[in-house]
Amino acid sequence: MLPDHISPEKWARFKKAAEQYQTPFLLIDLPTVAEKYQELRKGFDFASVYYAVKANPHARILKLLAELGSSFDIASVYELDQVLAHNVEPERMSYGNTIKKRDDIRYFYEKGVRLFATDSEPDLRNIAEYAPGSRIYIRILTEGSEGADWPLSRKFGCNPEMAVELAVLAKKLGLEPYGISFHVGSQQRHIDVWDAAIAKVKVIFDRLREEHAIHLRMINMGGGFPAQYLTKANEFSVYCQEIIRFLKEDFGDNPPDIILEPGRSLVGDSGLMVSEVVLISRKSATSLNRWVFSDVGLFNGLIETLGEAIKYPLLTERDGEAEEVVLAGPTCDGMDIMYEDYKYELPLSLEIGDRLYWFSTGAYTTSYSSIEFNGFPPLKSYVLD
Repeated sequence: MLPDHISPEKWARFKKAAEQYQTPFLLIDLPTVAEKYQELRKGFDFASVYYAVKANPHARILKLLAELGSSFDIASVYELDQVLAHNVEPERMSYGNTIKKRDDIRYFYEKGVRLFATDSEPDLRNIAEYAPGSRIYIRILTEGSEGADWPLSRKFGCNPEMAVELAVLAKKLGLEPYGISFHVGSQQRHIDVWDAAIAKVKVIFDRLREEHAIHLRMINMGGGFPAQYLTKANEFSVYCQEIIRFLKEDFGDNPPDIILEPGRSLVGDSGLMVSEVVLISRKSATSLNRWVFSDVGLFNGLIETLGEAIKYPLLTERDGEAEEVVLAGPTCDGMDIMYEDYKYELPLSLEIGDRLYWFSTGAYTTSYSSIEFNGFPPLKSYVLD
């Protein structure tokens, strides 16, 4: 059965295109990316959209979003060069990685970028030295693990007290303390976590204004909006309605500048990954489950199945009686098992050589794919206009 968000017409386009390629590969439907971008712009018409390039850096996606007017959240000099290749002005870019080399800060500055994320004093001092006078925004820790299929806690951000101290130091160092950022976790299904994060930001804004005469002007709310996987999430319109309500409760009718950094929600649903069944076996004569081995696994496109975090809609062209299976990848690494506890049901008629269709795989698949583990090449991707 097709996922709800895939129309028969879109499925026919995918199937026709898939016939000409050898597995494994990813198909990217550009009209879906454009549709998701416009949906986001309409839902948050007062916000600036900075596409998180790491989600899928395909040149055609970057070109499309650049033409639509998107800005870009960039994590490395390599992503920066990819975006610059599409003649995007540096004013439409943010160096959103809080972990960066001094030489890379200098490179961004030389290319004209003046907006930098930070969450620590050493990084802030590096920005002051190698990107003098730039705007900075400080990332704070948030409680985003609950409700997020792919949490982003602990590694990034600082506590609110340190955020205040960093803003004060930034001003002393000749930088412009511009705003605060947070990320509630990727594929976040609990909308109320934005409420708590925005409330933290309000306290920081107030303290800096009242105690240090520093007037912050921006909130970067990161990403977190969902793609359409098996685990249910609210409609995007509900996210818009509730988050706007949270902003108004804390900041009234004149909120600060708002930045959004969507990745998954822009490109996730645009992707169809196609793989082939390499082997079907049982571990004993009395085993209750078959093992189905696919030519795509954790290391060449499906890393977000690690810990069975992301559960993609899956389709085969076989039908009839189905049985729960264990799904695993092709490599000789014992971790290359996508789903063992969560059991997908696949038809007993499934055979070696059949194709498996993985929906909503446009985000964090090609960009996470390994270069040459076991000699397997990176996951190929093709674009549908």
